[in-house]
Amino acid sequence: MILNGSQIILECLIEQGVDTVFGYPGGAVLNIYDELYKYSDKITHILMSHEQHAGHAADGYSRTTGKTGVVIATSGPGATNLVTAIATANMDSIPMVAITGNVGTSLLGLDSFQEVDIKGITMPITKHNYIVKDVKDLADIIREAFFIANDGRKGPVLIDVPKDITAAKCEFENKPLAQHVYTVSDEEIEKAAQIIASAERPFIFAGGGVTLSGAEKELAEFAELIDSPVSLSLMGMSAFDNTSPRYTGMLGMHGTKTSSLALTNSDVIVAVGTRFSDRVTCSTDSFMKNISGAKIVHIEIDPSEFDKNIPAHAHVQGDVKTVLTALMKKLQKKDNSSWMAQIDEWNNTYPLRQAGKDEESVLPQYVLETLADIMGDNGIVTTEVGQHQMWTAEYYPFKQPRSLATSGGLGTMGYGLGAAIGAKVGNPDKSVVNIAGDGSFYMNMCELSTLAKYNLPVVELIFNNSVLGMVRQWQRLFYDCRFSQTTLEKQTDLEMLARAFGLEAVTIAKKSEVKEKLTYALTCGRPVLVNCIIDKDVNVLPMVPAGASVAEPILEINIDC
Repeated sequence: MILNGSQIILECLIEQGVDTVFGYPGGAVLNIYDELYKYSDKITHILMSHEQHAGHAADGYSRTTGKTGVVIATSGPGATNLVTAIATANMDSIPMVAITGNVGTSLLGLDSFQEVDIKGITMPITKHNYIVKDVKDLADIIREAFFIANDGRKGPVLIDVPKDITAAKCEFENKPLAQHVYTVSDEEIEKAAQIIASAERPFIFAGGGVTLSGAEKELAEFAELIDSPVSLSLMGMSAFDNTSPRYTGMLGMHGTKTSSLALTNSDVIVAVGTRFSDRVTCSTDSFMKNISGAKIVHIEIDPSEFDKNIPAHAHVQGDVKTVLTALMKKLQKKDNSSWMAQIDEWNNTYPLRQAGKDEESVLPQYVLETLADIMGDNGIVTTEVGQHQMWTAEYYPFKQPRSLATSGGLGTMGYGLGAAIGAKVGNPDKSVVNIAGDGSFYMNMCELSTLAKYNLPVVELIFNNSVLGMVRQWQRLFYDCRFSQTTLEKQTDLEMLARAFGLEAVTIAKKSEVKEKLTYALTCGRPVLVNCIIDKDVNVLPMVPAGASVAEPILEINIDC
């Protein structure tokens, strides 16, 4: 059949199983949006208030559903507004396809109105990108983009489509979806299995690759089989039941003392779907010294990560689910009861606890634990970036796969609200809460209007301390309390602001209000902003200073300013 480029785009999206897209229209994508109007019974379009947040919504949709997120933006500033969202997805290996419009092919390179070389701009932050110069190539490019976004180490792909290509016509026919085939080396599996079988004090460190592979069940079975404790990176946070006695907490800069002790006392470290980032190792030299007595088995789909930060004794390249399944066939059930008893003792000796100035102090730990009790196992949490993000990772007991969406690698303030919208659209039957700091909130509050427009019952929970808390914490520790530009002193009435956007709003100012007001926010059936007032000097602990040893976290801060 003969279709124009815009129809081909939408037919290919349907072919790929896409039923929801996020975006913002403009001149260069008018033809696409005209067809979206006609395809509204097949593809739902969520109109955001800003292209960056549309990209974050597609990202949050992908993280919480396992599907490929799709975002559409116009040329020029519309396309460049996507850059931060694309980079965020790229750093965390999130499958996303961004479709941008551009000026007609005859106007390319002439500094035309709203022309920008988005292909060149996004080359370092995409897994692959395209500019379509011939409508005959369009369908195959879209199919290839979806395949690349999901093959191997996942990531974002950008397709730039000049306006005349969206109007040009050609023959179109549907094609079957390309299949992803994953294999694993028997030799690598055998070597890894031998090392793991020799362990008396194994330690599993798992990352986002577990979630991207859908291997949460296999990870739990693997931990039982080799009788090992489990620590998670921030990106792996919902990959393992945080309430399990095997769970030791995060590892790294804001990891637990138990995790650091388990790491440094282990004899075999199994790194699963993780890249040993600087936030995990803190200091590569000291990290290597601390684990000098242990052997490392690194399971990772991207071979470029092997030995990049931390050298390993065995490498297994492959999809995590495939690798763990193969490994378990080579291993016998282990009994490391004395090791697990030691883990239990450390967990009891070094619990995560926050203390307030008085009984009515509102502490993030209490708020997050109460929130988890109310939501149960049917909730999804998204976060912005800062202290609140780390508190969420420390204190919220994630149990279910894909129940957290947060910006790990890039650390994007302003990520969470768009991601929450994407999560709710993709998971309409689940409760969705975005945990924010007031600093991040001012970067994306325009999307409150999107919540109201679609009446999405998302809770925007703001830990409001009137400061840029994480930066202030560093200033307290390392800059002699010179709080340069981290005291916000905004005069905004957040309740009035929320109502102006069309939301419900409540304020929590004391501990006794937490349960009642959170329950209302989660059950009223409307989008709600919760303004949670906390002290400006509540810190994120433990903390390993930059360049220090992961084995020596700061457990308390006694610096009066």
